[in-house]
Amino acid sequence: MRHTPEIAVRERAELGEGPTWDALSGRLIWVDILSSRVHTYDPSTGRRTVLATEQHVGAAKPRAGGGFVVNLRDGVGLYDADGAFSWLARDPVPGRRGNDAAVAPDGALWTGTMRYDEAEGGGSLSRVAPDGTVTGVLDAATVSNGTGWSPDGRLMYYIDTPTLRIDVFDVDGERVLDRRPFAVVEPGSGWPDGLTVDADGCVWVAFWDGAAVRRYTPDGRVDRVVDLPVRRPTACAFGGAGLRDLYISTARTGLDAPHPLSGSLLVLPDAGQGLPGVPFAG
Repeated sequence: MRHTPEIAVRERAELGEGPTWDALSGRLIWVDILSSRVHTYDPSTGRRTVLATEQHVGAAKPRAGGGFVVNLRDGVGLYDADGAFSWLARDPVPGRRGNDAAVAPDGALWTGTMRYDEAEGGGSLSRVAPDGTVTGVLDAATVSNGTGWSPDGRLMYYIDTPTLRIDVFDVDGERVLDRRPFAVVEPGSGWPDGLTVDADGCVWVAFWDGAAVRRYTPDGRVDRVVDLPVRRPTACAFGGAGLRDLYISTARTGLDAPHPLSGSLLVLPDAGQGLPGVPFAG
């Protein structure tokens, strides 16, 4: 197990976010929200692709049949493997955009939104079924961010960043119940952002303005801190051969003097054991 992150992709992303391993293609997907770009990276060959979207893109996840499902400013859209675009669930709200998203074990997409001005309660969390049916889950989020499931699928972890908490729900079929704090972040440590859950049930969280990724044990204790050279890591995910490498997206937006690696995709080799991801079933 190594403790020093390396450079996977040197980039100047304004708001790099949402790394996700696509097992079908053997590549990592991530987005630059404010530059409206979906990036892919194949660590075995170094090959990269960039897809320009028509709107700010909060998240991009692999689809079972190839292509991407994307959480855009005005709703959820689909890119086919040939690049053709269509809307799956369009719901434009002035001043609001899509943010982080995650695919549940059943193949549905859980999507977060937030207002551009980060007004309190102006965002939401919803479940989007493969057929485009939208079910509201939380209607008073502020900056809806990290979402992930325990290895057995019985728990869902969730971050609304300004609360300075990682919360946990019980999962009952397509519903989540009994929201409660999993871990409370002490002031001055940065803001909890994106997360991923590993095969041991530990929750890895990127800390915006905290220059670190933390791992929390299943009982909510911090047992590992990965210090980073950049101030604003945004999210993390396991990928690569055997799902052993932790990829970390970063941002440079809002910084007067960003570190040269701010906006790059970093990787911590052999950090742990990730869980196999599920592609969006739509």
